[in-house]
Amino acid sequence: MKCLSVLLLSCGVLLGACSSLPSRPGDEGLLAAARAPAPRTVAADGTPLARVDGVEIEKVPFRAGISSATVEKLARQQGCAGGWGAGLVSEPGPVEIYRMTCDSGKVYMAKCELKQCKAM
Repeated sequence: MKCLSVLLLSCGVLLGACSSLPSRPGDEGLLAAARAPAPRTVAADGTPLARVDGVEIEKVPFRAGISSATVEKLARQQGCAGGWGAGLVSEPGPVEIYRMTCDSGKVYMAKCELKQCKAM
């Protein structure tokens, strides 16, 4: 009776260990894909997401920065106006990067170091 219970317990442990392994080499990718969530179709603000070659393009929310007005003035001097204005793309700090979308569809970018801004 003792041998039978040891045999049954061993079989259960072996079957449990085998079920946790992929059945064939190369199936790991299939298992990971099956567990992955469905791709998002809209951003947090409800606008559609853009994808290039299956890679999601990150949408950066508009954030005004300390030098936004200065960058907007520089952009107007270059013939760029409209949109939301100059938004901070980088983290706030001594060196900041700003981005502004013009009415013509062009993108104006500027780099500000200690509030001294230059077009990129």
